Amino acid sequence: MAVKILDSWALMALFHEESAADEVEKLLSQAATDRHKLLMSVVNWGEIYYSVRRGASVEMAEQKAREIAAMPIEVVPADMQQTHQAAIFKATRKMSYADCFGAALAKIRNAEFVTGDPEFKEIEKEIKINWLK
Repeated sequence: MAVKILDSWALMALFHEESAADEVEKLLSQAATDRHKLLMSVVNWGEIYYSVRRGASVEMAEQKAREIAAMPIEVVPADMQQTHQAAIFKATRKMSYADCFGAALAKIRNAEFVTGDPEFKEIEKEIKINWLK
């Protein structure tokens, strides 16, 4: 089964009903029917939580956390291998450290990375990226 890594950008696009929301919904539906497996780094989960909490409220952040928990997404803890690769990306690229964790998970799992964040152009030669529009 194919594995896809979701960036926080993808779920934020869904939550904000941006143009990429339909594509994200389709990926979630396909994962629910076992067409592929969706993973997300816990660091990227944290990005969503703090962004919603900072931009809205504690209650909204908790609501979004419950919504994510109900989605067919496996939240992957950051281990030493993922942290090491994220540190390499951060040391060699102009990317946020949190973004490096999602990219590191994609590289380690040899999986497609799903995002629309242009910051990932820095590493598109190292990992396969499914660019959301």
